Amino acid sequence: MSQSDSVDIFVIGGGINGTSIARDAVGRGFTVALAEMKDLASGTSSAATKLVHGGLRYLEHYEFRLVQEALAEREVLWAEAPHIIWPLRFVLPHHKGLRPAFILRSGLAMYDYMGGRRLLPPTKTLDLKQHETGKPLKPEFKRGFEYSDCWVDDARFVVLNARDAANRGATIHVRTKVTSARRENGGWVLELDGEDGRQTVRAKLLINAAGPWVDDVITGTMGKNGAHNVRLVKGSHIVVRRLYEHDRCYIFQNADGRIIFAIPYEQDYTLIGTTDEDYHGDPRDVAISDKETNYLLSAASEYFAKPVTSEEIAWTYSGVRPLFDDGASAAQEATRDYVLKMDGDKATGAAVHVFGGKLTTSRRLAESVLEKIEEVLGKKGIAWTKGSKLPGGEFEPLNFEAELRRLGMDYSGLPNGMLRRLMRQYGTKARSILGDAKDVSALGQHFGADLYQAEVDYQVNIEWARTAEDVLWRRTKLGLRVGKEDVGRLEDYLGQRVPA
Repeated sequence: MSQSDSVDIFVIGGGINGTSIARDAVGRGFTVALAEMKDLASGTSSAATKLVHGGLRYLEHYEFRLVQEALAEREVLWAEAPHIIWPLRFVLPHHKGLRPAFILRSGLAMYDYMGGRRLLPPTKTLDLKQHETGKPLKPEFKRGFEYSDCWVDDARFVVLNARDAANRGATIHVRTKVTSARRENGGWVLELDGEDGRQTVRAKLLINAAGPWVDDVITGTMGKNGAHNVRLVKGSHIVVRRLYEHDRCYIFQNADGRIIFAIPYEQDYTLIGTTDEDYHGDPRDVAISDKETNYLLSAASEYFAKPVTSEEIAWTYSGVRPLFDDGASAAQEATRDYVLKMDGDKATGAAVHVFGGKLTTSRRLAESVLEKIEEVLGKKGIAWTKGSKLPGGEFEPLNFEAELRRLGMDYSGLPNGMLRRLMRQYGTKARSILGDAKDVSALGQHFGADLYQAEVDYQVNIEWARTAEDVLWRRTKLGLRVGKEDVGRLEDYLGQRVPA
């Protein structure tokens, strides 16, 4: 962008809310720019439990609107990105000391009824004494219920929304901080400082989708006083060596009223989480505590026949959810629904502040934000994202394996495991990475595991990757598989690269 550039809409925040809003808006014909002060999805949006789900436990808190909207979105998002989103089956063992079985069955019946399922299978009752999902559990768990939700590669979901927005004409700035935003002549003048240097951009309307920093934008960047809209709730996860062989997930009830998940992760691991506790520090410093680690180990060991120990932990991650502060007494009771607030108008300069939200409802949140944008800037285009495709997802939801077979036939000289990973992360765009390669020697420098220069170059040029962390922990999860020397070589290579 040049200093004289102006846009209709400027979005602050490169998480799932910001990128979804930018994508929807530019697709309707608005001119759009977005700035993220770090990497895309570097905050809350890469620290989720990585589910596209209705939120079964939210029924207990009477969040029926949120649950129904989220349930309806499961198959919409699966169709939009069938490479990074896919169905999972969850097993809920009945714990005799906690919620009665009829309550669990009734809740799941409501979950099915509200969900608008077409492709996802319904709930069924399991005899855990006979079913394979009962084998890893303690023998006292004799009965369970199996239901459907979906998995999402959360960070890639964000990157693909940003990529599609850019493909449609949006300008995406990474590692660029909006240092000030001031009203002028019914619009906004924004000062940016980032990898392209200092810039001044004018916008007709401002979107504050900064996640945990949304109040900081109001008080710091915009210079207002007394913004206290967000309740930061910390969620932490542990990743351990694979605990069982089958492909189902577990949802475990705990005596404190919370739930945790145990989910097959990256072929060789099990993901366990999440915690729920208020957080009062800097979101940049969030990390799992010993208390949280022990909580997750203890909660999982309550159900698994073989206790889960700290020695099995391969990785941990933590994030803070920027929930709208509704005054709930406990962190797990605070609303997960999103709240949108309009500040100003067409005459004075309008801003929309986004509070809360979740991966599952991000597309619908964007549509709701566009309704507010249209109140100020007028209507342009129509709602279009339902039924659309994210880059790489140009195939039907049930056709992933068929697409993978085609990729395997075209690249028979490459390892099957590598092709599956590339197909899962890039979908049809895997071919853009592989080009005419007949074997791995054609893919350039090797950075450990199955990561090669061709993939790194794609991430830098197309997906805004800049650092080893971007490559190994957000664009992929190969950080679980590479060594320190590999990371060093990758850092050296990236330090010499200039995005094309």
